[in-house]
Amino acid sequence: MSVRETAHVLRLASPALAASSLDARNAALGAIADGLKAHAEEIFAANRQDCAAAAEAGIAATVQKRLRYDEGKMQESLAQLASLVSLPDPIGKVQLERELDEGLILKRVSCPIGVIGVIFEARPDALIQIGSLCIKSGNAAILKGGKETQRTNKVLFGVVQEALEIAGLPADALALAESHAEIDELLACEGDVDLLIPRGSNAFVRYIMDHTKIPVMGHSAGVCHVYVDRAADQDMAVTVVVDAKTQYPAVCNAAETLLVDRPIASEFLPKAARALAQKKARLRGTQEVLDLLADVSDIPAPELMAEDEFGREYGDYVMSCKIVDGVDKAISHINSWGSHHTDAIVTADDATAATFQQRVDSAGVYRNCSTRFADGFRYGFGAEVGISTGKLHARGPVGLEGLETYKYLLEGEGHIVGDYAEGKRQFHFRDLI
Repeated sequence: MSVRETAHVLRLASPALAASSLDARNAALGAIADGLKAHAEEIFAANRQDCAAAAEAGIAATVQKRLRYDEGKMQESLAQLASLVSLPDPIGKVQLERELDEGLILKRVSCPIGVIGVIFEARPDALIQIGSLCIKSGNAAILKGGKETQRTNKVLFGVVQEALEIAGLPADALALAESHAEIDELLACEGDVDLLIPRGSNAFVRYIMDHTKIPVMGHSAGVCHVYVDRAADQDMAVTVVVDAKTQYPAVCNAAETLLVDRPIASEFLPKAARALAQKKARLRGTQEVLDLLADVSDIPAPELMAEDEFGREYGDYVMSCKIVDGVDKAISHINSWGSHHTDAIVTADDATAATFQQRVDSAGVYRNCSTRFADGFRYGFGAEVGISTGKLHARGPVGLEGLETYKYLLEGEGHIVGDYAEGKRQFHFRDLI
């Protein structure tokens, strides 16, 4: 079956999934958890083959880490599924109830978007996250994972499909696209696919946006910053910077740039550089940064970088660094070079923190904590299909609510517009909730 034909099947199946009960959708999530445990050895064996092939192909070590689906990753998946089950039903929430006139009641009610195409990077755990979110939110979906984990994805998707059948939900509400050529077919499925969510490199997301008429939601880069203010607790700042950069450097919420307030730069930068070096991370910086670190031992020699390189996403144990003159310059740098994903300030000054959080134009703006908290599971959303850096519909980690839209329901007693146009009746607009 072609992707176009599959998308049409999903379109036909989506109303049944949208109308399914919360109990049925939660039962499917429970069945996924049972299936993961029952098929654990098969999943791990497929993943070992994928990882071995990636190593043989010379894929970067930081990327290889993302490909793994082992016992630890499975436990994370199980925790996410349990969290998702515990969340209330996102479908059918009454957002507005208004009496327009006596006997004429308007409601705005949440409902699934419909059919979603999600193209995600080579992370097998993302298939479980995305598939389970689509089920709970009542959305049919075409899932396309990275070719590097094709074997693992196939086994995991089998678990998800089996769970749909166990729960009595339409098994054809989710589909797996396996070949790269199918991406272009998916981009041409306007009319059947309501939304595309791409997760990958800047160039890849831009390609998706430029080659489809389907609305696209997501982010094209993760250039996140940590700004260390003159009023920062420096020990706290070192801890935050190291976690933001090195806890998992290949992901989009890892910090790529360290900004340091000039009055503390000579004291703080050597501390930060040494702590990063202990985690095998190195700095790239302006000439001023290199001069300050010239006599610091026990660190890799910082590399000189040009001013036009600050928009770079490394996804590795490398961090850009610049000294700035206060919070205003930090904000200006972030808004100019960042990707509007997640940016953090470390400071004890409430006024400075408030200025930073008000004026930094990003989906997540943090104080005194790591950018790595930008995650649907860590926000209590159960999981996420991705991070949106746009400002329409959904922003930040996209969980259940981000996968819902709404419809207006109007109920009357034979009301007609002619009576209002002729002045026989008048609206009085009274909110009921």
